[in-house]
Amino acid sequence: MTRGSAIVSAISAEGLTARYAGQPAAAPALLDLDLQIRPGERLLLLGPNGAGKSTFIRVFAGLMRAAQGKAVVAGQPARQARASVGVVSHATYLYDELTAAENLRFYGELYGVADAETRARVLLEQLGVEHLADTAVGKLSRGQQQRVTIARALMHDPPVLLLDEPDTGLDVAAFELIAEQITSEPERTVVLTTHNLASGLRLGTRVAVLAHGQLAHEQANASASDAAALADLLAELARG
Repeated sequence: MTRGSAIVSAISAEGLTARYAGQPAAAPALLDLDLQIRPGERLLLLGPNGAGKSTFIRVFAGLMRAAQGKAVVAGQPARQARASVGVVSHATYLYDELTAAENLRFYGELYGVADAETRARVLLEQLGVEHLADTAVGKLSRGQQQRVTIARALMHDPPVLLLDEPDTGLDVAAFELIAEQITSEPERTVVLTTHNLASGLRLGTRVAVLAHGQLAHEQANASASDAAALADLLAELARG
């Protein structure tokens, strides 16, 4: 997608460059990236380690500033659009000393969710951990914490979900519950990273592959039949 396109995007990267403190200017985490994601698309974002996938998530979650270019979510600069975004990253952003329900209620109140207590209980039930609602998060397994983390990301019913390896620590049954939640709102825009191609292709409706912070491959449709070709591409990029 070229810069200056008139298409209405849920997520828009235009000439986006991002780097971490101390990172060489010549080798940033993202480099002059152009990518448009329409409302309702579920983008499977792939790439070898260090390709820039997590950086992309962090920038559009408002957790990291762009060095150059634009990062826009729902028509607003990403750092001003946090209320429109639910994010799952490598950090859970949960408080170990609070129960699962208390964590969700806290985030619900932060985003002005009406009846946050009920919303929290409903999400925990939908994600199969309602029996852990009153258990301190620090006592939960990694997989159980991940389910609560996903419930946290959904608390304010955001139009955009950014999911950085949401299947971490989950078994097949748990992933099925999460897949149902991710796909339950057809108008919700999702960006998903995962090392499990089969799982990602089940959820994604479109694929983009990053390498060295740049767009290396893009396809408008995604299906299970693409797994072998994408795996070969990822292996080739990792060698490069």
